[in-house]
Amino acid sequence: MNQLQLFLPCAAGVEALLATEVQRITGITGKAWRAGVQLQGSWRDAMQLNLHSRLAQRVLIELQHNQYRSEQDLYNATANVAWEIWFTPKQTFKVEITAQHSPLTSLNFAALKIKDAIADRFRAKFDVRPDVDTRWPDVRIYVHLTVDTVTIYIDTSGEPLFKRGWREDKGDAPLKETLAAAMIAASGWDRQCRDGMPLYDPCCGSGTIAIEAAQIACNIAPGINRRFAFQKYLPFQQHVWDGLLDQAEAAITEPTAPVFGSDVSFRMVDFAERNAERAGVANAVQFRGGDALQRMPPAPTGVMLVNPPYGERIDVAGVAGAQRRESARSEFQGQGIDEFGQPLPQADAIHALPRDRNANPAREQALTETGEEASDFFPKLAAHWKKNYAGWTAHVLTPDLKLPGKMRLKESRRVPMWNGPIECRLFRFDMVAGSARTKPPREA
Repeated sequence: MNQLQLFLPCAAGVEALLATEVQRITGITGKAWRAGVQLQGSWRDAMQLNLHSRLAQRVLIELQHNQYRSEQDLYNATANVAWEIWFTPKQTFKVEITAQHSPLTSLNFAALKIKDAIADRFRAKFDVRPDVDTRWPDVRIYVHLTVDTVTIYIDTSGEPLFKRGWREDKGDAPLKETLAAAMIAASGWDRQCRDGMPLYDPCCGSGTIAIEAAQIACNIAPGINRRFAFQKYLPFQQHVWDGLLDQAEAAITEPTAPVFGSDVSFRMVDFAERNAERAGVANAVQFRGGDALQRMPPAPTGVMLVNPPYGERIDVAGVAGAQRRESARSEFQGQGIDEFGQPLPQADAIHALPRDRNANPAREQALTETGEEASDFFPKLAAHWKKNYAGWTAHVLTPDLKLPGKMRLKESRRVPMWNGPIECRLFRFDMVAGSARTKPPREA
């Protein structure tokens, strides 16, 4: 278990940040692909990454990579995996299959052959087969097909890693914790907080960005409040895991920097405060109600991180939302990503993400739904910032590539980042009082 091939999928645009995080957590230099990082690591590294990674969506272990031409080849490749060293026939499993340009006519039939291969191997060795559970399996197996290769993974995470275990109160379309952490890392505040730099989210919603920042300021491991799939696997040793948890708990500190959040909805502020309590940072973050166009800065200088409402962040429920998700599913699976914009778990598939910014229907829909109210909001917000937030740095995540012009500000940096299927940019604005001038631009 010391020479495992690990793959950590992430949101597109976050790869380099994730590679840096992997290096910090494990000391191993990983290879950044499009929408993921690959590395050679140990079983202990896999557990550490699940516990400490803020940017990865999952931690997958590659078990097989083969050429194939038919469903029988998939059966043979799966049957050659030593499943019995990972779990027992008393445990349930689920197979999820994705494909990029596969010549097979039916992925459902391919998935059935893979399930049969796993069951037949257990039956041959133990005269009993494990059951399939499509809702709450003990073991998740991911299979990805390209034109001629099959790659088989076992998932060590279980629930996606953005589910930290503390967010029970939320709005209609909350920002995923992993993307909030990516915004923080891209802004550089995860390093600035060591010197006491304040952070403020004036559109905090249920508090995702502020709570992630407060946990960073307190050095709280993001996975410390949840369970993982690897805890049910045969290689798992409870005393080793207890040791890792003890180390993580011992590393928690008092906050190194103040964190603030506010929202025009007092209901969302209440949600944020309850989430902060569950996340263990109630004393490390201050939430207030109030309009972003009126709230004054909570400190003389600092960093603002803003994910303002737009498009699919608002309309994700009901019939319209269901129709949009169904449309996105068929659109994006053919491009190597799922309906939520996450990469199919194989490096080769990731390169199929759309590169034409105007060819992304979800992004165009988000921009269309932004409407006149938002177009009026941003110029007013920029004027408020220029008047009252001199010395602050603002980072705004938006699908609107023309936002700097609408705000009459010149960005000093733009970082490509995907919010699910929506192509966005994280714009940085260095605020100068009463002016649209900024510091010299830097390369992303």
